[in-house]
Amino acid sequence: MSPNGSDRSPRRPMRRKLLQALTAGLVLATATGCSYNWEDFPRLGMPTPTTEEAPRILSLWQGSWAAALAVGVLVWGLILWSAFFHRRSRTKVEVPPQTRYNMPIEALYTVVPLIIVSVLFYFTARDESELLSLKKKPDVTVNVVGFQWSWCFNYIEPVAGSTGDAKKSPELDAIPDRFKEDFPADAGGVYDCGTPGTRNPQTNNPGPTLWLPKGKTVRFVLTSRDVIHSFWVVPFLMKQDVIPGHTNAFEVTPNKEGTFLGKCAELCGVDHSRMLFNVKVVSPERYEQHLKDLVDKQQNGYVPAGIEQAGPEKNRRSNIL
Repeated sequence: MSPNGSDRSPRRPMRRKLLQALTAGLVLATATGCSYNWEDFPRLGMPTPTTEEAPRILSLWQGSWAAALAVGVLVWGLILWSAFFHRRSRTKVEVPPQTRYNMPIEALYTVVPLIIVSVLFYFTARDESELLSLKKKPDVTVNVVGFQWSWCFNYIEPVAGSTGDAKKSPELDAIPDRFKEDFPADAGGVYDCGTPGTRNPQTNNPGPTLWLPKGKTVRFVLTSRDVIHSFWVVPFLMKQDVIPGHTNAFEVTPNKEGTFLGKCAELCGVDHSRMLFNVKVVSPERYEQHLKDLVDKQQNGYVPAGIEQAGPEKNRRSNIL
């Protein structure tokens, strides 16, 4: 009984407020999710993959979330269990038993995190090795040139009306010889450059547009003219740094036509947010026509690829080839 003679427990108002807060939180969570497409839930925030390689990245993402959720549930459960079942008794006022150490528990706290990290490391290393491997000669090679504050795309292709040899082009001297080995013969090539004010004529999205053929293996050779950028095509679920003096490369096979958004994912300066571009995946026939259109616009040859590399870096053999 309370001091004022009432039978009401002083804890009941607190419990009632807690229940009301939980109910309000549940209503707020469900109300804000009314427009959410529950078919997208298994991707856990990732966009729909549009390349043959992207599902591997999505699977790694989902597995990491599953592991994090399992660890979180265990930790939350232990916290709640200790809070509820080891709280101070209202009837007994005594000092609980004091434990200096518990070897099994301390060993568990050491071994379990090591196992978790080792498993995550294994799957990450396995998928990263597969995603960055350059196994065969690609169908299409594009030299992506990042600069403040936009992008250039060198299509290293033999195109009617454009003469030259990409392997000997002085504009591509910054690209190491190990990548040039897979360049097609007599690739005069064409290019397309953008500015922050460039827009896609179909979608009006800002930035230049990179064209790619559906169903063809595309190798991106990434070079920079100034600072570190990062080449990220959002639905490809893949991005890689564009580093001055160091050439990176990776391959994808687009399997869905459409126009997708790309951006620089590395803080590269004051106008970093304007380094946007578009990726238009079309049929192989439409892609070939686009290259011919660039020839008609007299955008033949290549724009300078970027900062030239030191001899050891330029000619070293990569272990991912």
